[in-house]
Amino acid sequence: MRKKQPASTTEEFDRRFDAGEDIHDLVDMSAATVIHHGKKMRITLDVAESLVREIDEIRRRIGVDRGALIKVWLHERVRQEKSLSTASAR
Repeated sequence: MRKKQPASTTEEFDRRFDAGEDIHDLVDMSAATVIHHGKKMRITLDVAESLVREIDEIRRRIGVDRGALIKVWLHERVRQEKSLSTASAR
């Protein structure tokens, strides 16, 4: 079996992944690391039903779990706030 041609752009890689192509030969796992974020904690949020419906529309469209989507959004926002506070401290 011959080796697959590597993707020349990230767009091509994404397209091939989205098409269901086996991309294991295209990824160098020798440099991969596992990040442990520490102990998990549970939080409870009360939000409007309309907001939950909107979140559910988005998560269904992109095919992810509601909790996973909210975690990604929280992580992105925390990183954004940290970078803003770092930039303003200069």
